Parts: sequence; C-alpha cells; structure tokens
Amino acid sequence: MGDAITGAWYSNLNKAPWTPPGWVFGATWTLIMICFSAYLSYLFTIRNSKFVISVYAIAVVLNISWNYLFFNQQLPNLAFINIILLTLVIIYFFITFGDDRLSRLKYLLLPYIIWLCIATSLNGYVVFNN
Repeated sequence: MGDAITGAWYSNLNKAPWTPPGWVFGATWTLIMICFSAYLSYLFTIRNSKFVISVYAIAVVLNISWNYLFFNQQLPNLAFINIILLTLVIIYFFITFGDDRLSRLKYLLLPYIIWLCIATSLNGYVVFNN
C-alpha cells in the first residue's frame, strides 16, 4: 500500500465516526490470521480437497485485492463489492465446513467475520458519504 494510508486521498475522505485508530487494524489482523490459520490447519487435515483449496484461494485473492482496490487504485466502490464477496466466502467457510469434527473450531472464524462486518461498514460509509 505504500503511503496510501497517510496520503492525501485517504486522509481527506469522509470516514465513519466509528473508524478505529490505526493501531487497531494491525492488532486485529494479527488475531484474525492466528485464528484463521489454526482453523485452516484443521480443515486441511480433515478435508484436503481441491474444492477447499479453491475456496481458500478465492478468499486470499479477495483479501489481498481489497487493499489494492481501495488504497492503491482509490476505487472504494469496487472495494466495497470485493469486501462483501470476501465476507460471504468466510461465512461460507463457517457454514459449509463446520461439520462434526470442526463444529467448535469454526468459531475461530468469528473474529474474521466480525471484523469483515465492521470493515464492510467502514468501506460502505466511504462509498455513500464521499
């Protein structure tokens, strides 16, 4: 992202009043990735299929491309669609791959889902108020 977060474009956006301070993003993503990695390690052990890997690959592409769309390309509308799709993919993981052997472990996805809902609202605020 380079200096996109401290750049003029992002600094001048009308951001949601509930936008957390910058340090929250790093702390949150650290927790999310620890939980998601733990969940995936069990998921890949139990269901290591091309389909599971494909769904994971879609999530990775959506996750990475959001930063590119929002910050680098300054396209909050496309980023908004992107983050909605990412949220749906992670919810799909929660619902679809939460069978008996993963029933409790699927709750490791809740920090990711909660954060995506917050991030989607932040992105949506930018879309509708700028």
